[in-house]
Amino acid sequence: MKKSLIPSPSSPFPSRLLFSVTPYNKSLTSASCSSSIDETTSTPITNSEPQNPIKIQTFQKPISENPRLSQANVVETLLSNFNDPRSALDYFRWAEKQRGFVREIGDSFLVLLHILVSSHYHHGSARNLLNNYLSSDSAPSGGVLVQRLIDCSDKFGFRRSPRIFDYALNGYVRAQRYKDAEDCFYALVSRGVIPCVRILNNFLHSLIRTSMIDEARGLFGGIVSKKLSYDCATVNMMMCASLREGKTEEAEKFFLEAKRSGIILDPFVYNTAVRTACMKPDLNVAFVLLSEMKEKGWVPAKGTYTHLICTCVEQRNMTEALRLNDEMISKGHPMNLVVATSLMKGYYQQGNLNSALELFDKVLENGLSPNKVTYAVLIEGCRVHRNMVKGRELYEKMKSAGILPTVYIVNSLIRGCLQNQLIDEANKIFDEAVSDGIANVFTYNNLISWFCEGGRLGDAIRVWDKMIDHGIEPSVVSYNNMILGNCRKGFMDVAAALLSEMAEKNVKPNVITYSILVDGYFKKGETEKAIALFDSMLTSGISPTDVTYNTVINGLCRVGQTVAAKDRMEEFVAKGFAPICMTYNSLINGFMKEGEVNSALAVYNEMCGTGILPNRKNLDLALKMQREMRAKGIEMDVTCYNALIDAFCKRNDMNSARELFDEILDVGLSPTTGVYNTMIGGYRDLYNMESALDLYKRMKNEGIQCDLETYTTLIDGLLKVGNIVLASETYQEMLAKNIVPDVITYSVLVRGLCNKGQVANARKVLEEMVKKSITPNVLVYNTLIAGYFREGNLQEAFRLHDEMLDRGLAPDDATYDILVNGNFKQTVSSNGALSV
Repeated sequence: MKKSLIPSPSSPFPSRLLFSVTPYNKSLTSASCSSSIDETTSTPITNSEPQNPIKIQTFQKPISENPRLSQANVVETLLSNFNDPRSALDYFRWAEKQRGFVREIGDSFLVLLHILVSSHYHHGSARNLLNNYLSSDSAPSGGVLVQRLIDCSDKFGFRRSPRIFDYALNGYVRAQRYKDAEDCFYALVSRGVIPCVRILNNFLHSLIRTSMIDEARGLFGGIVSKKLSYDCATVNMMMCASLREGKTEEAEKFFLEAKRSGIILDPFVYNTAVRTACMKPDLNVAFVLLSEMKEKGWVPAKGTYTHLICTCVEQRNMTEALRLNDEMISKGHPMNLVVATSLMKGYYQQGNLNSALELFDKVLENGLSPNKVTYAVLIEGCRVHRNMVKGRELYEKMKSAGILPTVYIVNSLIRGCLQNQLIDEANKIFDEAVSDGIANVFTYNNLISWFCEGGRLGDAIRVWDKMIDHGIEPSVVSYNNMILGNCRKGFMDVAAALLSEMAEKNVKPNVITYSILVDGYFKKGETEKAIALFDSMLTSGISPTDVTYNTVINGLCRVGQTVAAKDRMEEFVAKGFAPICMTYNSLINGFMKEGEVNSALAVYNEMCGTGILPNRKNLDLALKMQREMRAKGIEMDVTCYNALIDAFCKRNDMNSARELFDEILDVGLSPTTGVYNTMIGGYRDLYNMESALDLYKRMKNEGIQCDLETYTTLIDGLLKVGNIVLASETYQEMLAKNIVPDVITYSVLVRGLCNKGQVANARKVLEEMVKKSITPNVLVYNTLIAGYFREGNLQEAFRLHDEMLDRGLAPDDATYDILVNGNFKQTVSSNGALSV
C-alpha cells in the first residue's frame, strides 16, 4: 500500500524545505501568457499526464476517517506535493468533501491553483476550478480575489503566473459577473499584472454580445488610457459595436487611432472601415480605404463591394456603382442579389427603367431568385415611370413564383394605378389585398385620399366602411381625408362629427385636421366657428403651421375683415411665422376690395422690404395699386419700383420694365445699382446686349457703382452672343477695379468659353480658380466635362470626373447624363447664377 499523504495526528507537518518553489518573477507583461489559456486558445489544453511521469507521492484515502484537517494541515500537505499536481488535486478534492474548504476560499484553494498552473498539463484543471468557483454565490469580488491570489503567491513563494490571473478574469466573464470582471481587470492592472489580449477581447466580446456597449466602451477606454496592448480584433469589435448604435464618427475614430498607434490592421478591420465610410456616407474616404486594401494585396470582401455599390447608388453615382460591380466580378465575387437590386434602383432613379428591367432578366438567367425587395424596387420604378402594365406583370410573376406580396408592393401598385387614372385596376388590386389579408390602414388611406381629393365622397365612404368591417382602426390620416372630403362638399356638420369621433376613439387630431376644418368653415362663411376652432387648437397645445396661419389670414380677408387679418399676421410673425407671397396677396387683395389703397400699398412696401419679389398675382395687384395711387397722387419709392421692374423682367416684358425705369427718373428718384442690375439682367436674358451695355455706360457716366453682379451679368451676356473679346475686356476691367470674381463669375466664364469651343481656355479658368483657393462647384465640372465630350476627349472628361471626387464634390444627375448619354442642358438665372 502506498503511503497516505494525510499526516496522522502524531506526525509532524511536512517540512517546506522538502520541495522547491520557483522564485517570483516581477517583470510581467501580457506577452508572458501568449501560449495560454482557456477555451479561446487555438491549442487545446489536456489534463492528461505525460508519459512515464515521475511521481513524488500518490494520494490515497486515509484509513482514519477523522484526520486532523485544518487550512494549515491541508496547505502543508499540498505544498509537499508541489511537484505532483495530480496528487495535490486529488487530495484537495478529498479534503473539500470533508470540510468544504473551497467555500471559504482559504489558502488551501489558492495554493492548489498556484500548484496547478505551474504544470502545463494541469492548466485545464486550474481553469475549471476557478470557473466553477466564480459561478457560485460565495465567490468574492474581483478586487478581493486578485489580492488574495497575490497575497498567497507572496506568502508561499510562488511565481506570479499571469495565467492564473487570466483564468480569474475570464472566470468572472464566463459567469457573466461583469462588474466583478471589471474590478478584477483594474485590480490586476494597478498591480502590474497585464491580462492577455485574448482574455480582454473575450471580455469585450461578451459585453458587446449582451448589448452592454457602454460598458465595453468604458473597458476599451481603460485599455487605451493605460497604454495596454490590444490588436486588430479589438479594433474591429469596437468599430462594429459603434456601428450597431449608428455611431459612425466613433467607429472611424477607433480605426484612425489604431492606425496611428501602429497596430497591424487586417482586412477585416478595413472592411469594417469601408462600411463605416459608407454609413456616414463618405465615398471619398471609402475609395481611399479600398485603394489601401488593394495596395496591401488584399481582395476586398464581397460585403465591402456590396456596401460601396449600394452607397454609390444612394448617392446617385451610377458610374462608380457600375465600375465597382465590374471590379467585384473581376475579383472573383459573382454579382449578388443585393447588388443587383440596388443597381436596378439606381437605373430607374436615373430615368432608365429599361436597363433596370434588363438587369432583372439577367438576374433570372444567372440563376438568382429575386426576393420581395427586388420586386418592390422594380414595381416602384414602374410606378415612378408610369409603366403600370409592366408593374402589374411583375406583380403577377412574383405571385406565380410563390412570393407573397408585401403591403409596400400592393400600396405602390395602387398608387401607380391611381396616378394613371386606372381606377378599376386599383380597385381590383385593393380587393385582392383585402381578401389576402395584406391590406393595412395605409392601403385604405391611399384610396380614401384619392377619392376625397377627387370629390368622389361616395367611393371614399365605401372604402371607409370596408376598413371598419375588416377591423382596421382608422388613423389620423384616415380621418383627415374623410374630413377633407366632407369639407369640400360643404358638409361641415359631418366633418365636425368626425372630429368628435376621433376623440371618442382616442385618435389625436393634428394640425392638419384643424387646418382643414378651419378652411372649411371659412369657405362656408362660418367665420366665428373657424376662429373658435383655431383658438381651440392653440389651447390644445397644437402648434399651427404656415399653412394654418395663411388659412386664417386668407379666410379673414375673404370675408372683409382684412384689418383683423393684418393684426393676426403681426401676431403670428411674433410667434415665428414668415409671410410668403400668398400671405401678402391675400392682404393686398383684401384691402383693394375694401377700397383701402393706402393700406394695400403699405402691405406691398412691407413685402418688398422683406425681399419677397412679386409673383404674377402680386404684379397684377401691384399694377392695379399703381394706377389707383397715381389717381390719388400717392408716390412709390425705389424699392417698390425695383420689385415691379424685376417682375416684368422675369416675364421678359422689357418694354414695361423700361417704362417703369424711366418713370423713376421722371418722378425725381435715382435708380440704384440694384435697379440697373435688374434691367441689365433682363436685357441679357433676351440677348439684347446693346441695350444692356448702354445702361452700363449710363451707370458709369452717372457715377453709380458697378458691382460684381453687374460685371458677371455683362460677361455672361457677351459670351452668350459670342463677343469673347469684349467679354474679356470687361473681365479685365472688373479685376482692375479690385472686384474679386466669385464662383458664379467663374461658372459664367467656363460656360461661355465651352459653348464657343474654347475648352482649353475654359480649363485655364478652372486652374485660376484653384490657384485662388476658390472651390469649383459641380456646374463648373459638368460644363467642362460636356465640353470635352463634344470634342471627343473622353479620357479628359472622365479624368475631370475623378478630380471632382477627389475634391469632395458629389456628381449629380446631370454629370451622369453627360458621361452616359452625352446630354447637357443649362440655363442662367437673372443674377448670373448658372443652373442645370
